[in-house]
Amino acid sequence: MSWQGYIDNLKTPDQSGTCPVSEAAICGITAGQESVWASSPGIQVTVDEIKKLGANDRSSFAQNGVHIGGVRCRLIRDQMDFDGVFALDLKTSADAEGNTFSICVGKAKTAIVIAKGTKDASGGQVSSKVFKIVEYLRKAGY
Repeated sequence: MSWQGYIDNLKTPDQSGTCPVSEAAICGITAGQESVWASSPGIQVTVDEIKKLGANDRSSFAQNGVHIGGVRCRLIRDQMDFDGVFALDLKTSADAEGNTFSICVGKAKTAIVIAKGTKDASGGQVSSKVFKIVEYLRKAGY
């Protein structure tokens, strides 16, 4: 499967029949080779953002937040180092219409998977989609 195939998979309906993910990206996090491998058009992740999201030191996220695609997000839960989870749960700051969106960042060995939820999606719906991809990538050695 191409990397774009993983993005397409993230954006499919879940068991409820709704599609909880509106935008997604898969990015390489190997030091010195940070880059976007595939993404949907609505999310533009920068190399600096990839470096911060893939770093082992995320201590500033709780106080300062983190940016994804230029949008400031606040940290809800950091379980990036927990076996079986490997994810950050985030919430965007409000957009012009006052909407906030759940974002989940999952970490495999050499990549991160970023998914932004739809307006009505819960964080759990978004993280469930990310978890499946991250689990597969980890088992495949990525």
